[in-house]
Amino acid sequence: MTEHPQPHQTPTSESSTMPSASSADDRARASLMAVRTEVGKAVVGQDAAVAGILIALLCRGHILLEGVPGVAKTLLVRSVAAALDVQTKRVQFTPDLMPGDVTGSLVYDNATSEFSFREGPVFTNLLLADEINRTPPKTQASLLEAMEERQVSVDGTPRALPRPFLVAATQNPVEYEGTYPLPEAQLDRFLLKATMPLPPREDEIAVITRHASGFDPRDLAAAGLRAVASAADIEAGAEQVRHVQISPEVTAYIVDIARATRNSPSLALGVSPRGATALLATSRAWAWLNGRSFVTPDDVKSLAQATLAHRLSLRPEAELEGVAVSSVLDAAIGSVPVPR
Repeated sequence: MTEHPQPHQTPTSESSTMPSASSADDRARASLMAVRTEVGKAVVGQDAAVAGILIALLCRGHILLEGVPGVAKTLLVRSVAAALDVQTKRVQFTPDLMPGDVTGSLVYDNATSEFSFREGPVFTNLLLADEINRTPPKTQASLLEAMEERQVSVDGTPRALPRPFLVAATQNPVEYEGTYPLPEAQLDRFLLKATMPLPPREDEIAVITRHASGFDPRDLAAAGLRAVASAADIEAGAEQVRHVQISPEVTAYIVDIARATRNSPSLALGVSPRGATALLATSRAWAWLNGRSFVTPDDVKSLAQATLAHRLSLRPEAELEGVAVSSVLDAAIGSVPVPR
């Protein structure tokens, strides 16, 4: 699998001088940006993945985290949940996991001689779907309704999921034996895909130094991690993101990038209109997090790889030649004139 560039910008002094819509807007933004600092107390050097989770929450989408074992994928999600003061649950996906183990099922009650619904782990705010590609397609598909409709239907009865609700799924990009790769239709359900790379030398030294000083990843409270934002901040932020302005020129820029991927000779599958809509949403969220009330072409380019790359499929001949999806997407983006 190819490593994809992630959003890496941080709010600048320029963005901090932009006028705010309201004090409530400022408070929500400040609280969510503080999450990035708070998570840094437990996880070193994965700021892009944290930003991706925040963007997914603001857009009411979901995120796929990809990285080799040991790069703190699980710890990252737990840390974000602790900093957000939301409920989180973890499901270890295995070949024998059944759909009811995720969504819940009807259980017979001997005392009442009736069936009652027992909620599965999907009834939470932040669901960590660990190694999602290790479970059969039937169980993978059990998440589709929950991810898209924010509800679970059992025995014909729909049951609403809590708000906010986000699926953070992880997968290992180097070991494929005994796995069930996610089909394109299900990959398309993830708003973003964040690649968590191995840390550079300085960050790895910081990680080892923390552990030498007694850091316990199972005890985040002892690391000083505390809740700095709430579900209300997420809802307020999501509402503000929908009011971020996007000019006709930038809208056309997004559409032209999507159309350029469909014309690429290296791709069997380009970006669909849903992918273009996703890029619009993530660009808006990134602009809002950076303190702006409008989207720029740079916002679009910053989020293009994380939002679009996992929706693309190479032609067999391109795969044989070792062509990388990220390179094809970069070429498609580079072929589109940037609006002024």
